Amino acid sequence: QVQLVESGGGLVQAGGSLRLSCAASESIFSINAMGWYRQAPGKQRELVAFITSGGITNYRSSVKGRFTISRDNAKNTMYLQMNSLKPEDTAVYYCNAGTSGLGGYYALDYWGKGTLVTVSS
Repeated sequence: QVQLVESGGGLVQAGGSLRLSCAASESIFSINAMGWYRQAPGKQRELVAFITSGGITNYRSSVKGRFTISRDNAKNTMYLQMNSLKPEDTAVYYCNAGTSGLGGYYALDYWGKGTLVTVSS
């Protein structure tokens, strides 16, 4: 069972950048798709972006043009480059291993413990 560990969160001013990493305990080559979720205080967890094994990416509209998801199969790691950060991006960010189909992402029960991103105004 794959284990996921996020890192790279922290405190940043609005307009700044962070790069999150999600390291997997085993090869991610065969994982159909992987995604980044976030959960702000008092809100439901939401899908931020996902990437398929073929490199197809998809983003929620509020982060398009600012965030970039990528994966390095050789390093068993997925990334989320976050630029032009806004206070509303403040949340705990989680990575997930899942599947994709019909343009959508379907989370499986493989989650990291999360990394906190705080964006100050």
